[in-house]
Amino acid sequence: MARKIEWIVTEINGKIASVAADYRHFARLAGKIAQMPPSAVSTVQTRKISTEELVDLSSRTHWEDLYLLGTPFQTAVWKTLFDLTHGEKAPALLSYTDFAALCGNPQGVRPVAHAVAINPVAFIIPCHLIIPKESTDRGREIRDAARETTLFKGSDLYLLDTIDVGDFAYGPEIKRELIKHSLSHGNQ
Repeated sequence: MARKIEWIVTEINGKIASVAADYRHFARLAGKIAQMPPSAVSTVQTRKISTEELVDLSSRTHWEDLYLLGTPFQTAVWKTLFDLTHGEKAPALLSYTDFAALCGNPQGVRPVAHAVAINPVAFIIPCHLIIPKESTDRGREIRDAARETTLFKGSDLYLLDTIDVGDFAYGPEIKRELIKHSLSHGNQ
């Protein structure tokens, strides 16, 4: 990776509630926990892990292993995101428009994009796989121009550097690296 990251994993009651490169999510979680009855939370802990450990953790994580504090709409969007890399299909890059349709809300691109943006569990819930429509269109153009190869697989992952991957809380370089991890390893 461009820079070495220590990912901060926060667990509530033994379940993953947040994965982030800083403590912003932890501060939000603490605010939400403060509003809960004391009996609802028995333990809160954080630990730092490397990107390689995060990839491994993601491969072992099931939906039931997550402790998500969001609205039912946000949780539904996050579940659809989770299934992109934890389901039977190989992970793929999607535009916000295509992802909104996948969520069953083709007219609701903005609320779906907002839920993607506030995903509390980086990489495990792969918000990094959602990119601007212009970029997926550009990817299709490149793929059509070189039909003998498969776009964004194996050796042609370098093509990722030629498109705008969109906003990401930790910067586009880290988003590109997470995309490369997901697409080259299948995040299985």
